[in-house]
Amino acid sequence: MTAPQISVIIPARDESGNLPSLLDEIADALAALDHEVLVVDDGSRDGSWALLEARAAEDARLRPLRHIESAGQSTAVWQAGHAARGEWLATLDGDGQNDPADLPALIGRACQGDVTLVAGHRTRRHDDWLKRVSSWVANGVRARLLKDATPDTGCGLKVIRREAFLRLPYFDHMHRFLPALIQAQGGRCVSLPVNHRPRGAGRSHYGLNNRLWAGLIDMVGVMWLRHRSRLPAPLEAPHRETLAGPAEAARSET
Repeated sequence: MTAPQISVIIPARDESGNLPSLLDEIADALAALDHEVLVVDDGSRDGSWALLEARAAEDARLRPLRHIESAGQSTAVWQAGHAARGEWLATLDGDGQNDPADLPALIGRACQGDVTLVAGHRTRRHDDWLKRVSSWVANGVRARLLKDATPDTGCGLKVIRREAFLRLPYFDHMHRFLPALIQAQGGRCVSLPVNHRPRGAGRSHYGLNNRLWAGLIDMVGVMWLRHRSRLPAPLEAPHRETLAGPAEAARSET
């Protein structure tokens, strides 16, 4: 099977009211691109899994995955990234607030070849006051401490080169710090303005304790990781020796 160019990853928990229209919108937005869609049902109790199984039986591009018990958004994205086949990973939230119509622009910018990650920037938020305030505080503190030059790292809309994503250290809530983690590995990140919509159905699973305070604690860990990182480090070899990976070495022996 030929690998698709784009693997769309959607972590979703109890989003049966939003997934059908979201999947339809993704299909329309990416109709001209070779893609697959991986939806990770993160311990839903609302019939999301039955819905995904039924749709996957009719759409070979849809690859549903499942956690019997919720493992969190970062774990869902990390596991789906390893299962994905595309050169690029495109992430968006399962609540329908991210607009799939923005995906072609982000993918097009990523494929210009000079960046590792393209992040969405929600210039006009449609959230309640608690989410707006906690995001404003977290973004401000993060920008000052991590200097990741990303105005809205909490936006679920991102396009990232898969090989770079697979090299990142895994930890819970890592999805909130992808630009800083990519930059610590020597990658380049840019942001593009994207649409943001009101939630259509269901409710958010994030509150003050697991959004703001947890994010500030995790930020200390990311600062430590960046401080301790020594990548990228120039690596030299004798002029007739190549520093090939296993795949390249195998080809050179045939």
